[in-house]
Amino acid sequence: MFFYISFLRPPPLQAPPFGTIQITPQIANDLRTEPFTGTQDLFYSWSQSPSGSSTHGSTETKPTKLTTWRQANAYKEIPVPVPHGIRDGQTWHLLLQAQGSSIIDLADGSVGRVPFPVLSMPILFGSRGGRGVGKQEQVERLYQLRPAGGPEAPILSLRITEQTSFDLDKKVWDSGVGLSSWLVELDRDDTRKASNLRDALFSSEPRNILELGAGTGIVSLALAALRSKNNLPSEDQAIVSSSRIIATDLESAMPLLEHNISLNSFRFAAAPEALVLDWDNEILPEYIRAFTSGFDAIIMADVTYNTASFPALVRTLSSVLNLSSSPPLVLLGYKERDEAERTLWDLAREVGLEFEKIGERKGAGGAPVEVWLGYISSP
Repeated sequence: MFFYISFLRPPPLQAPPFGTIQITPQIANDLRTEPFTGTQDLFYSWSQSPSGSSTHGSTETKPTKLTTWRQANAYKEIPVPVPHGIRDGQTWHLLLQAQGSSIIDLADGSVGRVPFPVLSMPILFGSRGGRGVGKQEQVERLYQLRPAGGPEAPILSLRITEQTSFDLDKKVWDSGVGLSSWLVELDRDDTRKASNLRDALFSSEPRNILELGAGTGIVSLALAALRSKNNLPSEDQAIVSSSRIIATDLESAMPLLEHNISLNSFRFAAAPEALVLDWDNEILPEYIRAFTSGFDAIIMADVTYNTASFPALVRTLSSVLNLSSSPPLVLLGYKERDEAERTLWDLAREVGLEFEKIGERKGAGGAPVEVWLGYISSP
């Protein structure tokens, strides 16, 4: 299980360039249904947006202790001093973190041992800002990873926007982070028995990869970053560019998924494509059926929370698996929330799909993120 710092009361969209702003920090699980039960020192800092953009800027203030969070003061409003010396028209982001880096390191095998930091959206400071101005409805988290290639390989970063609403497809879930972290490990280790999977995901040959239930897009984006190795020869970059990562979800998820892809697309040789795929439709959409040679891999993270969707999910999986004579490998990131979710394995077996556990990410404790490899079993 991972814990996420967020805002129960978020910062305002605008504020005066003096005094304080009021926030209520929160530390809870991915769905914000289980609060952090311990105590945790929280620190705040400010980063300026260059030229008024929402890009994480180079101007940062030193982290300063804000409070010690505990459940007893979970609803307490806390004043945060505005940045010193700011001027009208400047925009700044408020960062809350537990300790260490303000960026979530996906290359860290112990990722999630401390609550994940959070970055507000830009706050516009001006003399006309003040009380009554609307509150923010989004947050960002910053991630970093280093592809295979040794110390000389570039450190790549991702910015993922989440909605602060309770829409499930608009938040980063544990399995998305855990599976993304495990993919970094897989990319850097070619000795494990999942070498066929490594080839399906990271080969310099063209690859077609499908994600089901992409949500915010973090897994597809991490995979695209790992495949876009900036130190590849130009001819290999061209091959990577001819590969396709198709990130799918329901229509309601498209605006945020497209936003996150656009936000990070300059980092990739081939950015993911956001497309609608409703498992309840018995016939695959034309854009899926157009892959006449099939896909090399199917990836999924936290698609098991709704057991009622399992028949539709398995039917969709079976249809995609049958597109080619050489069925793709299936990679699943899973965190148990109810024992009944494991009936998915039995349903998958009915269409010839067997799953084998090949890894995990433990986080702060509780149920870990499990990584499962699925493959068509021999008759």
